[in-house]
Amino acid sequence: MPASARPATDPTAASHRAVRNLIARYAELVDDGDFAGLGALLAYATFTGSGEPVHGREAIERTFRDTLIVYADGTPRTQHVTTNLAVEVDEPAGTAVARSYITVLQALPDFPLQPIAAGRYHDRFELRGGQWQFAERRVRLTLVGEVSRHLRQAAAPR
Repeated sequence: MPASARPATDPTAASHRAVRNLIARYAELVDDGDFAGLGALLAYATFTGSGEPVHGREAIERTFRDTLIVYADGTPRTQHVTTNLAVEVDEPAGTAVARSYITVLQALPDFPLQPIAAGRYHDRFELRGGQWQFAERRVRLTLVGEVSRHLRQAAAPR
C-alpha cells in the first residue's frame, strides 16, 4: 500500500513521522546552540562528524561545545536545512534508517547570509521503550565554504 493510502493510525506511518521529527529536532537544537539538548537527543547514539566517532550524552555535548562557535545570542547563527529525506522502517525489528541532504546557512552582522556547508546525513534509529531514538548519525560534508565563523580553528575541515 502506498504511504499516502495508509490510514493515519498505521504504525509505519507513525514511525516515519517520529523519525522525521528526530531529524528536524537535531537541526533545531544545533541552530539554537542547545548542546545539552543535543547530548540528550543523541544519548544512545554514536555521532561521527569530521573527527573520531563519539558516543554518549556528555561526549556528544562536549564535541559540539568544542567544535561550534556560539555568539552573544547563544546560537551559532546558523540554519540547517534538511532535504531529500528517505526513511526506511523495519517495524518488526524496531529499527529504521534514513538518508538526507544537509545545507547549512549562516549570517552575522558582518557576514552576509550564505551557505557554508553541504553534505549528507546517514542515520540509524532504534525503538527503545516505545520511543524512537537515534542509534547513529554520520555526517559527511561534500561541499565546504567559509566556515571560519562557524567552526573553531581546530575543528575546521582539512
